[in-house]
Amino acid sequence: MASKALDTHATPTTADWRDFLALTKPRVMSLVVFTGLCGLLVAPQHIHPVLGFTAILCIALGAGAAGALNQWYEADVDAKMKRTANRPLPAGRMDRQSALHFGVGLSFFSVILMGIATNWLAAAILAASILFYVIVYTVWLKPRTPQNIVIGGAAGAFPPLIGWAAVTGDVATLPLLLFALVFLWTPPHFWALALFVKTDYAAAGIPMLPVVSGERTTRHQILIYSLPMAAAAVAPWALGLSGAIYGVSAVVLTAIFLVMAAQIAFRTSGEGDAMRPEKRLFGFSILYLFLLFGALVADKLVLAA
Repeated sequence: MASKALDTHATPTTADWRDFLALTKPRVMSLVVFTGLCGLLVAPQHIHPVLGFTAILCIALGAGAAGALNQWYEADVDAKMKRTANRPLPAGRMDRQSALHFGVGLSFFSVILMGIATNWLAAAILAASILFYVIVYTVWLKPRTPQNIVIGGAAGAFPPLIGWAAVTGDVATLPLLLFALVFLWTPPHFWALALFVKTDYAAAGIPMLPVVSGERTTRHQILIYSLPMAAAAVAPWALGLSGAIYGVSAVVLTAIFLVMAAQIAFRTSGEGDAMRPEKRLFGFSILYLFLLFGALVADKLVLAA
């Protein structure tokens, strides 16, 4: 274990509420909660506001639990990367047992509360998303294969399904398309980040695609995965499951995404200022998902008016 990770056991009493909040990865959680909320809002049935709030709270707690367990398991790895070295565990502000108990406790609480407040299908999907992120992605895929984020991206794609199921008690075509959209969006989004932090991943021994296959292959894969993502983005409109607000937004935003992905794919240098296209795509990809899901909700509200 790295020296910083050793400090985790030496000074466990220094942790405060901000460290527990940091364990939940609040920045990542915000997108998870938003897509889950949109899945809930576009469902064809209505849910009591209190139960709807509870469902979204459970999604947030489940995402936070997954983030805490991820950091518990990867404390040694996080200590080797500049981007993550100041997290509570590698920085020595919290002991690993506290993080484990916090993550497990949040997991059980979020799933049980979801089942009681809404239905057990939504609770089962929430449980599957937590287990997938922790066991399939964190423990199995991430340290073993450069395709980790391709398969592991399913973990972040569950929230629209959960939100929809919390209202309806079932799963339909639209939430499955939203799942596919987030699933296919994850590789180009994450590989854009990996391109400009690849030295961190290399130092930690994580076989991210830029480390294993090089920058050129990664850039091409960003564009390749953006193409089926584009199809998934426009599919709700093409299949008549959404209206013109979403349709136009999907076409325009996805066209911008594809142009940015193409700019990355056809670059030959990744040094210095040449990394700006990757950073722009990474930033835009987050905005892209927020705007796209927001347009879907706006579409629903206009049609319902």
